[in-house]
Amino acid sequence: MSELAELFAATGVPAAQVARVTSRLGDSAAARLREDPWRLLLVPGVGPGQADGFARRVLGPEATPGDERRCRALVTHLLMNAARAGHTATPLPDVLAELAKLRVPDPPRAVEAALDEAAVMAFIEEPDEAEDFDDMADFGAAGAPDGEPPEPPQTLAPARYGLAEEAVAEGVVRLAATAEPLLDEPALEAAPAGPAGGHGAAVTAAVRYGVSVVTGSPADVEPAITALAGAAAAGGRRVAVATATALATAAVTVPAGTTVEPLHRLLDAREVEGGIAFARGEQAPLDFDLVIVQEASALDVELAAALVEACADGTHLVLCGDPAVLPPVGPGRVLADLAESETVPVVSVNAAEDPATGAEGGAVRRLAAAVGRGELPEVDSPEREVVVVAASGDGEAVHRAVQLVIDSIPRALGIPVEDVQVVTPAWSGDAGAAALNRALKDRLNPGPGEHAGFDVGDRVVVYGALAQAPTGETGVVTAADERELEVAFAAGPVTVPVPLLPRLRHGWAITAAQAHGTRWPAVVAVLPAEAAGQLSRPMVVTAFTRARRHLSVVQAAGPALARAVGSPDTPGSRRRTRLVGLLRG
Repeated sequence: MSELAELFAATGVPAAQVARVTSRLGDSAAARLREDPWRLLLVPGVGPGQADGFARRVLGPEATPGDERRCRALVTHLLMNAARAGHTATPLPDVLAELAKLRVPDPPRAVEAALDEAAVMAFIEEPDEAEDFDDMADFGAAGAPDGEPPEPPQTLAPARYGLAEEAVAEGVVRLAATAEPLLDEPALEAAPAGPAGGHGAAVTAAVRYGVSVVTGSPADVEPAITALAGAAAAGGRRVAVATATALATAAVTVPAGTTVEPLHRLLDAREVEGGIAFARGEQAPLDFDLVIVQEASALDVELAAALVEACADGTHLVLCGDPAVLPPVGPGRVLADLAESETVPVVSVNAAEDPATGAEGGAVRRLAAAVGRGELPEVDSPEREVVVVAASGDGEAVHRAVQLVIDSIPRALGIPVEDVQVVTPAWSGDAGAAALNRALKDRLNPGPGEHAGFDVGDRVVVYGALAQAPTGETGVVTAADERELEVAFAAGPVTVPVPLLPRLRHGWAITAAQAHGTRWPAVVAVLPAEAAGQLSRPMVVTAFTRARRHLSVVQAAGPALARAVGSPDTPGSRRRTRLVGLLRG
């Protein structure tokens, strides 16, 4: 029995948690937890009550609400919870209020302790000049009683995300300042899809500026990437296209000699204690003149920081993505913040929604575009590119989804089961991804799940990034024993040791957030009744645009779907980030 297993057995923690805690805290987890049991809060899903109970069993009467280790850990826990919701910064008053609710006797001192440990960073947010002018105009009536201007707001962030956000801003400024045109004007005019072509503005921005953004639906952006790579390659430039997953690389059409790889592979990801790191960076930069990132809306702030740091001075970076889809799984909203900052060129390649154009995915494309505008039209798809299946409840939704995957789509459209992906809003619930996976496994690969819940033949999805496979990558288990699983991914086989198995989940059905960045020949989008409150316009756009050839919509949400599509995100749902201000400087 391992040292951590012995500690958990003595303190009543389920043995099943050993792998998950080891994955997060490393091989020295037992020693670290004996020294500071509140480190358990670093493991996602562990709450303050659980950590307090564990600490009492480890420390006995010494475990008190005012223990500095507890107070410090709670600050980090609150900020990491905010990061899991997408925020890279949290207002200081919000943190102090939550600490008081958790019986921390001196919240400001707890924040100071967390800052001293350097796991947390504090920032003073300077308002924009226009906002500052408005505030000063009202200062005589609403200012402080002593005539002093109000203190600028302060925010806190986990150090890893605060530093990453600053690295993104510094990298963007550096690339913009060091860029030289990739092509001269005659070469640009002569390049495929040059300024007179359909993607001329995107090509021109990519050639002339160090950093640029290209927005549009996946079906519109893919030909733009072809044009960008073609123009640069025709001028003798070294080009790389970075995709979200290895599965997504198959859809990229570029000239011979162009490198097309998942971003994780391009940056040379390596497994380290508690996560992954990238071998490519400032000391070992990428050797390309132009780097194009497909579906960059899936870039969280840490991955974006690793990317810009790996781009040498003079490299041109183009981030392509759809502003209508969900933000990334991790914290930040890099693509949206870059566009909002107005510090880099932003080019839209949205095509006219006209089926006569012959563009890929006519009915899917038109439906997704309408949803992006807040509309939910009747589906007109006689060729069955889009099919809507009504379900009276979540149980029927699961039944219909299974029927579509294993019978209707393969039989009617000739798309094999392995090319069909089920997408749903949430993991839990009667028609969530977990329930759908159970039903699909029962039909497609029944078995006891004798290897940490998995059997040979199971489809899996990467839930937490592996060095060899990024989040959202899907594969199939090909071998298993008591020590490891072997999974066949699109880029090749990967051996996953038991301690890393918590980073995998069954993958016949995945959440829309997990699907972000990859597309499949056929998608079954399940919209459950129970998850009606989780529906949003970006979630629906994301689910619908994952389909290349066919989209089946299993609709159990009733009128809630139209309400969600018709309602833009509320101000409170916006992610709190600092990147726009950092870029504007």
